[in-house]
Amino acid sequence: MREAAQFIASKTPIRPRIGLVLGSGLGKFAEGLLDATRIPYREIPGFPISTALGHKGELVIGSLAGEAGKSVEVAVMSGRFHLYEGYSPQQVVSGIRLFSEMGIRQVVLTNAAGGINLRYAEGALVLISDHINLQGLNPLVGPNDDRLGPRFPDMSEVYSKRLRDLARQDASQRGMALEEGVYLAVLGPSYETPAEIRFFKAVGADLVGMSTAAEAIAARHLGLEVLGISCVTNVAAGLSDKTLSGEEVLAVGARVSAAFSQLLRDVLLKMSDT
Repeated sequence: MREAAQFIASKTPIRPRIGLVLGSGLGKFAEGLLDATRIPYREIPGFPISTALGHKGELVIGSLAGEAGKSVEVAVMSGRFHLYEGYSPQQVVSGIRLFSEMGIRQVVLTNAAGGINLRYAEGALVLISDHINLQGLNPLVGPNDDRLGPRFPDMSEVYSKRLRDLARQDASQRGMALEEGVYLAVLGPSYETPAEIRFFKAVGADLVGMSTAAEAIAARHLGLEVLGISCVTNVAAGLSDKTLSGEEVLAVGARVSAAFSQLLRDVLLKMSDT
């Protein structure tokens, strides 16, 4: 990722402080950045290409403007990589390792998720408090590079309580409901069966999806502070009569994009103060 970071530095004078990964149907946020440089993944040395539905596949470097001239410089992955696309765990976390090489120390991971907890309405935004990795793979398998992080990194607090508190405070000030829950990651690409959802609920999962866990593990290995936010785009299998589809995920993501973008904007600006 060193070569990739040098390539990106040659394309823009902006040196981002915060990295953001946008999930399915949530890519519109990147359109609001000022002085933006857009770099297709295919141009970045050593970078995979995103093939997932609703993932644009470009890195956007730019500034996010706030009130009274305040701003924060960010790097946004508009689209991520998934194990179900056939990529290795190490390829899946390419973006996180690139962020670290660029000098970024805080990352925000977003995703579209199925709601297991019936408190969550369709379109709800949920802070990830923890995750359960049932993908059967880990991006840290293989020889460890001690320059990046320890062989056995602690995972007691993968998702920063401090950043969750910041997000909750912002949502409360604007009268916005912001839930919190445990995200369970599966391999995909098939959706889960009703029996699997019952099992996931029994082991403490509130949300289910096909991403995020590997990225969060890699981020903590690198010592990055992580905030995770899920958008509940559907009720999980067996909990309603609906047939699940990728098109539904994108439609719900588009419907909540304005509220989601506002939350991200406010939280990122608050993160820049800390």
